[in-house]
Amino acid sequence: MSAQIPALVVNRVSDKAKRTLDIVAKFVEEECIPADPVLEAQIGEGASRWEQHPAIVEDLKAKAKKLGLWNMFLPKGHYKESPGYTNLEYGLMAEWLGKSRVASEATNCAAPDTGNMEVLAKYGNDAQKAQWLKPLMEGQIRSAFLMTEPDIASSDATNIELKIVKDGNDYVLNGAKWWSSGAGDPRCKIYIVMGKSDPNNKDPYKQQSVILVPAGAKGIAIHRMLNVYGYDDAPHGHGHITFKDVRVPATNMVLGEGCGFEIIQGRLGPGRIHHAMRSIGAAERALEWMLMRINDPKKTPFKKQLKEHGVILEWVAKSRIEIDAARLIVLNAAVKMDDLGPKATLKEIAEAKVLVPQTALTVIDRAVQAFGGAGVSQDTPLANMWAQIRTLRLADGPDEVHLQQMGRNENKRGMAVTQKILGQKEKTEQLLKQYGVQTLQPGTNIKHRL
Repeated sequence: MSAQIPALVVNRVSDKAKRTLDIVAKFVEEECIPADPVLEAQIGEGASRWEQHPAIVEDLKAKAKKLGLWNMFLPKGHYKESPGYTNLEYGLMAEWLGKSRVASEATNCAAPDTGNMEVLAKYGNDAQKAQWLKPLMEGQIRSAFLMTEPDIASSDATNIELKIVKDGNDYVLNGAKWWSSGAGDPRCKIYIVMGKSDPNNKDPYKQQSVILVPAGAKGIAIHRMLNVYGYDDAPHGHGHITFKDVRVPATNMVLGEGCGFEIIQGRLGPGRIHHAMRSIGAAERALEWMLMRINDPKKTPFKKQLKEHGVILEWVAKSRIEIDAARLIVLNAAVKMDDLGPKATLKEIAEAKVLVPQTALTVIDRAVQAFGGAGVSQDTPLANMWAQIRTLRLADGPDEVHLQQMGRNENKRGMAVTQKILGQKEKTEQLLKQYGVQTLQPGTNIKHRL
C-alpha cells in the first residue's frame, strides 16, 4: 500500500517520512480499522466502561512500536524528543490516523496527550519532564487538559475563575472544570490545569497560570462524565471535575506565574492542525463508506442502484472536491508552521480549524443520508464520527471566535484597499477622457449605441 502525497508538497516530504507514511497507511487499514469494533466490545457496558483498559489497545501499541510508529507528532527542529518529522509530514500521517478510532492512541499520538506532551517538552523543567513527560512519551500513563469551566463563557479564556493561590511552598486550587478530556481513563495520572493566579493584574492576559496536578490529589472530585451526542467516549471520557483546597507543590507551576496564555497558545496551534488532519481522514473514510453503499447491488430504490440516481454522483463529486480543497488548507498551515512557527501562522491555523470540521461534517452527513436508517445507527461508524467531529467546532475555541479575529485582522486592510480602488477609478476616468469614450451604464442599448 502506497500513501498518496499531494503534488504541491511532495518535494517537502523526506524519504524517511515517505517510508513511514506508507507504514502508517498499512497499519491503519490492516490493523487499526478492523480493531475498532473489538475496542468497543472490550470496553463493555455500564460502570465497568470506566474501569478497564481494552487489551486490543496495548497489543496495537506493541505492534506500532515495532514498526517505529511512535510519537510522530513532535516536530523536528523544535523538540529534542522529536522523532524527526515536520508538521507537514506528521499532518499527512495524522490524516490516516483519523480514519480509525484506535489508531492515534496505538501510536501514542492521541489527544489530549499530544498537546500535553508538547507543553511539557516546550515549557517544562527537567524535573517535570522526568516525572511526567517521560512516562507519557513511553505510553505508560495518560493525561487530561483542564481549561473549560461550566459557569463562565470559556470561549474568552480571560473569564477563567479556578483559583490558584500561593500558600508557602504550595499552591492551593479551588474551582470547577468540565470537558476535561481524558479524565475518565484509569491510566490518567496528570492534569494540566489552567487557572487564575493573579486576578488583580492590570494585564488580563497575565492573570492566568498553568500548573501540573496529579490526578489522585486530595480534594479532587470527578462528578460525572459528559456525553457527546449520546456517546460517553469511555474509557477516555470528558469529566466534570471540582477542586476543593487541592494542594500541589509550587514546583508544579509550569514556566512561571502569569504565563498561562503563552503556554496555551503554544499548545493549541499545533493541536488544531492535528485535529484538522484527522478530520480529513474521517471524511475520506466516510466517502469510502458512501461509495460502498451506492454500489451495493442489493440496495435499489425505485429499481435503480443508488449510483444511478443523479444527485448521488453529485454528492460524490462535491465530497471529492471539498476534501481535496480542505486538505490543502491544512497542509498550507503546516508548511508555514514549519517555516515560521505557530505564532506567525495564526491566520492559516484558524482557516483550517474553521473550514475542515465543517467540510468533514458535510461529507459524513451525505454518507449518512446514503445509508438511510443504517447511517444513524451503530451499524456504521458514521454517526460516531459525526458526533466526534461536531465537537471540534467548539474545541480549542468556537468557530465564531476564530472568525471574529480573522475578520478583524482582514478588515485592517479596509483603508488601504479603499485607497487603491479609488485610485484605480480615478485612473479609469483619466483614460476615458484620453480616449474620448464613455463607460456603458446599466440598461444601455448596445445596438442603439452602435
